[in-house]
Amino acid sequence: MKVLLIVNSFASSVTARNTVVVHRRLSQGHDVEIVETNRRGHATRFAHDAARRGVDVVIGYGGDGTLNEVATGIAGTDTALGVLPGGSTNVFARTLGLPNDPLEAVEFLARGIDAADFRPIGLGQVNGRYFCFHTGIGYDAAVVQQVERRGSLKRWLGHPLFIYAGLSTWLTGYDRKHPHFSIDGDGTSTAGGKVDDGYFTIVLNTNPYTYLGNRPLDLSPAATLDRGLVVITFRTMRATAILSSLAGALKGGGVSPADHLDIRTDVTHFVAEHPTPFPYQVDGDALGETSRLEFVHVPNAVKLVFPTGPQPG
Repeated sequence: MKVLLIVNSFASSVTARNTVVVHRRLSQGHDVEIVETNRRGHATRFAHDAARRGVDVVIGYGGDGTLNEVATGIAGTDTALGVLPGGSTNVFARTLGLPNDPLEAVEFLARGIDAADFRPIGLGQVNGRYFCFHTGIGYDAAVVQQVERRGSLKRWLGHPLFIYAGLSTWLTGYDRKHPHFSIDGDGTSTAGGKVDDGYFTIVLNTNPYTYLGNRPLDLSPAATLDRGLVVITFRTMRATAILSSLAGALKGGGVSPADHLDIRTDVTHFVAEHPTPFPYQVDGDALGETSRLEFVHVPNAVKLVFPTGPQPG
């Protein structure tokens, strides 16, 4: 098969040595071309061109942002998406059951390519931009903005930088007294109808939302690759309410219904909006502020290479 390996050499787990090993393993039985990104949007252009040329598989080797760009570039084509973890968290790769070490993960990915185990999956889309696992609106996105302002430290500090950004945003960087947006859409809602008092929202295409070290932050088991989106909106910024929900998520089984939450499942379309612009992030990339976001779920948006683990015995 023809394979394109798109490498983000700035990602935290990507090294020259690892890239050589990955390339060598994937080249066993396949024609593998390798390219490196050097700016935002570069991976999308590489992936789109590869799909136009009829490349069978395009692999994103980097963080979740690199993967998002690759998926965006090949969505709606016959080219399959391969996932290889190279960032600090690698949410989507780990959701698929891949090890967090790229040298271990490439064995799983290579077996999936060898078996041609390519299956269509659904993706989320917000204002025309695809996302693989989640979009954050409000506080969550403000934290990501803080992290990206210190992007040079992200490779070395990883999770401690996110913790610092979360605390500083909570204390000084986000209005916790006034709602930031309303949401309205379809799906099954615990609140029912339109919600006018959104402080921050997490839109899930998969679960978990993220990982804290090796522990998944499990918000909703209803978020799967073959169902609609799950939309969880916090209607307060009270620390006790948020921490109680997140503590429950760490125990597994998803967040429990509560007065301060609106939980919508199997969502195919919804809108978040407010006259005053609010921040949002897509698959861990901060995309600035906007006054309106329109979400849709796109079934069978892309073909995914499903990783195959070692056979028993």
